[in-house]
Amino acid sequence: MTQGLALLALLLMGGFAIAGPSGILAWSENQRMLELRKQQVVVLERESHSLRNRVDLLDPRNVDPDLAGQLLRDRLNVVHPDEMVILLD
Repeated sequence: MTQGLALLALLLMGGFAIAGPSGILAWSENQRMLELRKQQVVVLERESHSLRNRVDLLDPRNVDPDLAGQLLRDRLNVVHPDEMVILLD
């Protein structure tokens, strides 16, 4: 009886080693998820760099005039007196 229980325990542990959540069969899925996460990190780093650049351009001590003008036009609908506005239907 004890040998049967020991054998059953060993088979159960072997089954988990092969088909468990961190077993041999899950290894390829884990590798695929790792590659996917690495790609997501690269995309997020690019976005972070773009946002960091935009924040640097909007620094109150040294504002980029082109970006400030663009934001004024976009957000406040402000134009210069010598500019013409063409409305498209």
